[in-house]
Amino acid sequence: MNRVRRTGLALLGPVLSIVVALVIFAIVILLIGEDPLAALQVMTDLGDRPSQQVQSIVVILNRAVPLFLAGLAVSIAFRMGLFNIGVEGQYRLATILAAAAGAAVALPAPLHVLLIVVVAMLVGAVWAGIVGVLKVTRGVSEVISSIMLNFVALGTASFLLTGPLRGSGPGESIVTTKIIPESGWFPSLNGLLTGLGLAEPRSELFGFLLVAVVVGVGIAVLLKRTRFGFDLRATGLSPSAATASGVDARGMVIKTMLLSGAIAGLIGLPELLGNAHRFSTEFTAGLGFLGIAVSLLGRNSPVGIALAALLFAFLDRAALPLQFADIPSSVVTIIQGTIVLAVVIANEIARRLALRSAERAGAAAGPSGGEGGGSSPPPDTGPDGGQRIYTGVPGEPQGVES
Repeated sequence: MNRVRRTGLALLGPVLSIVVALVIFAIVILLIGEDPLAALQVMTDLGDRPSQQVQSIVVILNRAVPLFLAGLAVSIAFRMGLFNIGVEGQYRLATILAAAAGAAVALPAPLHVLLIVVVAMLVGAVWAGIVGVLKVTRGVSEVISSIMLNFVALGTASFLLTGPLRGSGPGESIVTTKIIPESGWFPSLNGLLTGLGLAEPRSELFGFLLVAVVVGVGIAVLLKRTRFGFDLRATGLSPSAATASGVDARGMVIKTMLLSGAIAGLIGLPELLGNAHRFSTEFTAGLGFLGIAVSLLGRNSPVGIALAALLFAFLDRAALPLQFADIPSSVVTIIQGTIVLAVVIANEIARRLALRSAERAGAAAGPSGGEGGGSSPPPDTGPDGGQRIYTGVPGEPQGVES
């Protein structure tokens, strides 16, 4: 299959899912008696003045940073053919413990921030590592164990917040940890915006945006340009073939979950270090589950995940203007849910198209092991012997890129 056709099939899923979501969005708006074009105009209106436009962009970027990290965390497991559904619990537990560690020490600014980041990554990695250990030692499905560990993590975080790590007074309605000293805050990028001649936004642009970019580039290089990335993708394609080639498939499951959890531990840090400076009952929730949708829409590619994160962040920001225009903001949730459903269906359609194209190409090349190009290969199986689930590049199992 030539590169142009493969690129077209790769883009078919996301583009088709967005088109379907827009059609359903228009139908919903019509059903509630509003004009779809007017609603779309409200969603895309970033403001009249330059300061309003810059502020809208800052809001979108600040929302996109944790979504991007969440998508990366999920995609690393996807590349291995694993489903890390526990990202939600991993980042919540990691964030509250990182906030407590940051509030308990006084260090120079760079070391203080580094300590908070390391604690968050370690907690996330350990919590996700439990899933990997249970899978390779007891054969427990990572889907079941990670979902169950979500409840344990959220319950533990709630206990810590209202108990040992509580920093707010007994009569306050919002329960928080102790505030992190200013040396543990991550500098904003507002100076960069004004340096570029843009208006000063009302809120701060998270400096953790730069960290997210570095992490995304690092993950891309790790997966595509290193032996570890090759072993991960090979194991995701066929654990038995990888083992025959000298790869420790069981060890790769644990390493992949550790790496996925470490990235998950970073999800809450943009808000913690850039705005809140403490963990509270009002801390943003649900980012781990949104990361699954972002990863699917971005097709497990760091660039695709970044674009998907921006799209979801744009939709989240549009909820408030819709309310001001007397249009239910729940239509944003409808769009996001439709995108998730449509992208799964579109990916399957693209996969089947790619498979048929490969079969036709094989038939045109002539018989190699019998008429028609030989017998069909057996279905892929994961490290636990279960059938491989396809959600990656069309025509290829999860975790493998050509």
